[in-house]
Amino acid sequence: MAETDTDFRRLAPEPRDVIRAAQLLTRVPISGGDGTRGAEAAWAWPVVGLSVGLVQAFAGVIALSIGLPASVAAGLAIAVGLLLTGGLHEDGLADCADGFWGGMDRARRLDILKDSRIGAYGVLALIVAMGMRWALMASLLLHAPLALVAGAMLGRSAMAAVMAQLPFARDGGLAAQVGRPPMAAVWLGAICAILGAVIFAGFGAGLIAVVSAICATWGVAAVARAKIGGQTGDVLGATQVMSELAALTACVAVLS
Repeated sequence: MAETDTDFRRLAPEPRDVIRAAQLLTRVPISGGDGTRGAEAAWAWPVVGLSVGLVQAFAGVIALSIGLPASVAAGLAIAVGLLLTGGLHEDGLADCADGFWGGMDRARRLDILKDSRIGAYGVLALIVAMGMRWALMASLLLHAPLALVAGAMLGRSAMAAVMAQLPFARDGGLAAQVGRPPMAAVWLGAICAILGAVIFAGFGAGLIAVVSAICATWGVAAVARAKIGGQTGDVLGATQVMSELAALTACVAVLS
C-alpha cells in the first residue's frame, strides 16, 4: 500500500510536539521547542486546548467558590484565557470581519487582513463573540464547568482541519510559514478532541458539540474560500473562535 500523509506510522508523534504547539498557540514562556515540526505538531493543538480550558474552568470554579456571581466568574475565566493565548485567535476573528466585509475584492481583503488596525466590523465581531462567550461560560460554570475544556479542544482541532484542507491565500503568512499539517496529524488531533469532548461534556452533549463545531468550521472555511480563496493565520484564528462558540452553545443547550 502506498504511503500517504494519512499514514499514522509516518507521523511519529513526539512528546516535544506539545511544547511546540504551546509555543505557537500561547504566550506562555516555554523552552524546549526547536522551531521544527510546526505542521506535524498540529495533532497536539487540542492538548493545548485541554490545558487552556482546564485553567479557565479552574479559575471560574474558584471564583464561584469564594462567592462571586457567575457573570464575574465567567469574566475572570475569559481574562485568564486571553492572558494565556494573548488574544491570538480573537485578533484573527476581528481581522477577518474587517477584511471579508470591508474589502470589495480579493486583493483589498488581503491587504486589510495584514493591517494591524481594527475597524467597525472587527469591533462588532469581537463584541458579539465575547458577549456570547461570556454568557455561555457563565451558564456552564454553574452547570458543567468542565464543558469549557470540550470547547477549547474542539476549537484547536478545527484550526488544523482548515489548515490541511484550504489552500494558502498568500505566501509568507503565518499559516504558510507553519506549513500544511499531514492528514494523519489532523485525524489524531481530531480523535483527541472528540474524546475530550465526550469525557468533559458527557457523551450526548460531547457528540452534539462535535457536530456543532464541525458545522462552524465548515462555515468559516466556506466564507474564507469565497472571500480570499483560501486560508491565512487570521482565518485559523476565526475558525478557533467560531467553532469553540458553536461547541459551547451546544453544551449549554444540552447541559443547562
